[in-house]
Amino acid sequence: MIRKCLLLAVCGISLSATAQTEAFTQRFFETYEKYREPSIGQRRIQHQDIQPLIDRFARTEGFEVRKVGSSIEGRDLRLLSTGRGETDIFLWSQMHGDEPTATQAIFDILNFLSSEDFREEKQALLDSVRIHFLPMLNPDGAARFQRHNFLGIDINRDALRLQSPEGQTLKRVRDSLQAEFGFNLHDQSRYYNAEQTPKPATISYLAPAYNYEKEVNVVRARAMRVIGYMNRILQEYAPGQVGRYNDDFEPRAFGDNIQKWGTSAILIESGGYPEDLEKQEIRKLNYVSILSAIYAIASGSYTGVSLDDYYQIPENDRKMLDLKIQEVTYPLEGKSYLMDFGIYRAEVDRDGHRDFWNIGRITDMGDLSTFYGYETVQATGLELRSGKLYPTVLPDMDAVSSLDFRSLLQEGYTYVRVQNVPEKQMDVPFPVHIVGAGFKNPPSKWDIGDNATFVLYKENKPLYAIVNGFLYDLEQEWETGNNSLILRKSGS
Repeated sequence: MIRKCLLLAVCGISLSATAQTEAFTQRFFETYEKYREPSIGQRRIQHQDIQPLIDRFARTEGFEVRKVGSSIEGRDLRLLSTGRGETDIFLWSQMHGDEPTATQAIFDILNFLSSEDFREEKQALLDSVRIHFLPMLNPDGAARFQRHNFLGIDINRDALRLQSPEGQTLKRVRDSLQAEFGFNLHDQSRYYNAEQTPKPATISYLAPAYNYEKEVNVVRARAMRVIGYMNRILQEYAPGQVGRYNDDFEPRAFGDNIQKWGTSAILIESGGYPEDLEKQEIRKLNYVSILSAIYAIASGSYTGVSLDDYYQIPENDRKMLDLKIQEVTYPLEGKSYLMDFGIYRAEVDRDGHRDFWNIGRITDMGDLSTFYGYETVQATGLELRSGKLYPTVLPDMDAVSSLDFRSLLQEGYTYVRVQNVPEKQMDVPFPVHIVGAGFKNPPSKWDIGDNATFVLYKENKPLYAIVNGFLYDLEQEWETGNNSLILRKSGS
């Protein structure tokens, strides 16, 4: 209790001064770039990328680093600990190998904690809590940018059988620490939205249930109050973009069982944010959210948050689309229909799992009035037509690169025939598809799952081209296009 009072005095935080608490957390947001770890600036990070960073903290005063396990393929799992307090906080990330956002944020937080800034505040903090970080629990999955581990199982469904060495490590560390709070850090689909709003669920929280009845005991209530506090902070920076993850009990899941085992489990899911495919803005929100929560736990200020604040967070819904074409006229078999088109752009990893290209497909058609797009075209009065074949067959890809692509799209051309199409290449860095010399123009009919390529006309003038799911406004200037595909047959 004495430690908590000292921390409140140093930080200017008190249960009766919530506004002061939140003002202090603004400094995390404002100074973030100073602590952002620049060596891991892309999503597809791997085990070898974070090992030098962990080694650096092993040499940093005030930090303890120890190996706590190994993955199936023999990659080290290491725990970083700092602080001298009696309250243990345990954070683990990337138990799904393709969910790296919080791993990046962990190293930003470690940079903050190891800096010379905010010395008095951090001294009081670390006198109150001891913080433990286990980044990248599934390094074998991260090496392949896949959800499952090398055994092929979802570690987050291995809390009962404990067949994976990674799951065994997580259980062993949790049991050894008997941490009061545990942060289970994940990424979720960018297609979740805050229920009944057009805003993506950029961050979603959950205090997992520990039984089918979804009862709330002291342990779960603590997690709910911390989440209510984090949501209050995050509304300053992503208003309306916070969701509440489904709390149906999953008896195999680690979060649900960790709640049952006595650690207040807090799930954080990183979703989508406009124009942030690499999730670097979301990484920053993780940093602010987690660091604010740690301070709230250390000070005890979270205890003044009502459980109602947790339940008032809107639930996750899944109504986001990468692109929505709204109320376009779709001519078919001599009749015209008013249609909406929903488009996803799936990521396909390149060799080495360090980069990706996109395939844009139609995911839904019809009345999509309850769905929302990261981009939306209000197409009332416009007609949907198939893109045209460029009339000249070009000899090779070099000849394609010299084309004026904007002019092509303005004339309705979305396919360019090439005599020598690369045999193994699947995508091209052009805003038109590359096809063989014998390619036939596809029919003006589309089905769910088809590649999203068509042109929107007003009378006989193309106004928009959609090529491989990417939108091109033909009345606006743009410098470069997004990737398109090499199609080897019509309808690919």
